[in-house]
Amino acid sequence: MTSMNGARSADRRVRPVILCGGSGSRLWPLSRSLHPKQLLALQPDETMLQATARRVRTSAFAAPLVVTGEEHRFMVREQLRDASIDPEAIILEPEGRNTAAAIALACLVEARTNPERLMLVMPADHVIGDTGAFRSAVEAGVASAEAGAIITFGIRPTRAETAYGYIEAGAEIADCPGVREALRFVEKPDASTAEHYLRSGDHWWNGGIFLFKASAFIEELRMHAPQIASACEAAMAGAARDGDFLRPCREPFLEAPSISIDYAVMEQTSHALVVPVDMRWSDVGSWDALWEVSDQDPGSNALTGDVVALETSGCLIRSESSATVAALGVKDLVIVATRDAVLVVPRDRAQDLKRLVEALHEAGIDKQALHPKVHRPWGTYETVDKGERFQTKRIVVKPGEKLSLQMHHQRSEHWIVVAGTARVTIGDEVRLLHENESTFVPAGSVHRLENPGKIPLQLIEVQCGPYLGEDDIVRLEDDYGRCETRLKCAS
Repeated sequence: MTSMNGARSADRRVRPVILCGGSGSRLWPLSRSLHPKQLLALQPDETMLQATARRVRTSAFAAPLVVTGEEHRFMVREQLRDASIDPEAIILEPEGRNTAAAIALACLVEARTNPERLMLVMPADHVIGDTGAFRSAVEAGVASAEAGAIITFGIRPTRAETAYGYIEAGAEIADCPGVREALRFVEKPDASTAEHYLRSGDHWWNGGIFLFKASAFIEELRMHAPQIASACEAAMAGAARDGDFLRPCREPFLEAPSISIDYAVMEQTSHALVVPVDMRWSDVGSWDALWEVSDQDPGSNALTGDVVALETSGCLIRSESSATVAALGVKDLVIVATRDAVLVVPRDRAQDLKRLVEALHEAGIDKQALHPKVHRPWGTYETVDKGERFQTKRIVVKPGEKLSLQMHHQRSEHWIVVAGTARVTIGDEVRLLHENESTFVPAGSVHRLENPGKIPLQLIEVQCGPYLGEDDIVRLEDDYGRCETRLKCAS
């Protein structure tokens, strides 16, 4: 068996499966349901999705399969492209059905061509500080997984954590160093039980990372969760390619119960084994958890952005906008400022943030779904000002990209180019606009905006009219240039 860092024949490379779903409300206001934490750069240089994909970018691993939702598909694709990662496929769940169904879709895709392939399942929103230890743990589990075992990875606990599930590990498997029996899966324990688990040395956090053959998982799923298996098989039988995406058939997929892999398979199978590992892991499930894995100053503060902190200790403070956050004489707080929201919460209450997001929703404050900056296939737009009968947006169009051919019944638009070159279509007229030039799009005019240049096109759009909602768009083509005549909201 070659090392995980060495060469391996193509048909025996491990296939990573990256689960990229979830809403991430526990990191609000930075994370929103349409822009969750796995798509954020919580630490410098790369997003959590990109870090996860790069973790398995060696010759021992095949191109990843990524499972995500419709609402995140464009950002997932663009982030992988930006990281120079070419996935085997991006599978779009018609609707979230928890991890068992998501993993089943990936295994069914692989089983079409290589049912004996090993699949390494990883959530996209975890931090792993010791990549070498992670890869060594995967290598330790390969032989057992090839023999038909369902491998999970137990994370060495560093505290008596009540928010995680645990795995009780038994004796080491003969001739498989580092692999142990998985005796029992335990749901989130109370504090005294968690203290006992921490002292025992035989209980490990359930990190949600798995290794098994595609065929072995499908067989276990058919045995222990047949409704999920049959629903996913029917969905994949009707799957269709859509550009970079693979779309399972919606109706049969919705018949799958929403159950985690732990309930559906791991707690039922007789083939579960565990590889304990200490790899500086965190699921970054709260602002407090992010504070723990962040670089800190001498006062134990994790500071990001335009922040000034005096006589302050134990705080996580982030400014994600042009606003300066100034703190004086505070301790153990989370302070996060985005363009449209500010969060202040004691660090030890950060796990309760979901209650606050729900309260915002109940109060009719729409800050839990969208960021001010909205990502589209062609680039981004951001609302910078809004009032009665007008709205101002900052639009960035990537080189070579274009918006859909469209019209608006109730609003006109003014476009001012501030960087780059725009190709503008208004009715039958097509012309170029350069920096510091502008144009006017009357209501009812068919129009399109394109970037024919090699640098991002940046412009300011001023909308005027009695109604400025995104549903006042008649698309004659979608963002890929395909004919589309029905009225619909921008998505």
